[in-house]
Amino acid sequence: MHGISELSFAGASAALLLETNVVAGSIVGSLVAVGAIGVLGARARDRNSAIGILMPFGLGLGVLFLALYKVRAANKFGLLTSQIVAVDTPQMTWLLSTSAVVLVALVVMWRPLSFASADPDVAEARGAPVRGLSFAFVIVLGLAVALSVQVVGALLALTLVVTPAAAVARATASPVLLPLLSIVFGGILLALGSNIPISPYVTTISFTIYAVCRLVGKYRTRRLGARRTAPQPA
Repeated sequence: MHGISELSFAGASAALLLETNVVAGSIVGSLVAVGAIGVLGARARDRNSAIGILMPFGLGLGVLFLALYKVRAANKFGLLTSQIVAVDTPQMTWLLSTSAVVLVALVVMWRPLSFASADPDVAEARGAPVRGLSFAFVIVLGLAVALSVQVVGALLALTLVVTPAAAVARATASPVLLPLLSIVFGGILLALGSNIPISPYVTTISFTIYAVCRLVGKYRTRRLGARRTAPQPA
């Protein structure tokens, strides 16, 4: 995930330097990262090393491209932290079309992907294409990261994708409610009427909700444990 965001940042920076579509460059960078992780991290024990290699490489390339870009400093800062009101019409077209692709792909593979995520061995025994689903999901994740970079910037794309879902997972185990509540917990819409970048909203709100959900989860676990250990009436 982090390796994808860094190469997405590098692709966006390269597109900015070449004066082409930044969203398209970000998507290309994400897909390159997905392919590199798939090749370098084919074995599970090599995956962390591959991601550790890609992260500084992508960040270094992005910083190099930004250093070579001498036109507008605001664009440079936006790729790192971003601001939702800075997305222009051409970028919005790319964002909407890519979002549609991501949503359609998730709808198509939702049931087999949920099955494979819950129990990959049983799913594979039942004929589910576990490896193909895993590869397809990584591609969809790469596209989602490319979209996140345009909204919150490369530095905090991980927060937008991971923290709201981690908070919701403490409150519900429903595979339907989890993605829906993750959107609500992100706090993106609060940044529409503000001059402050979106990153502080996403990080602060999602972390606060995560902390609250974690405390509630611990409280519920303790109550459940107390009920189980309580002596039963004769």
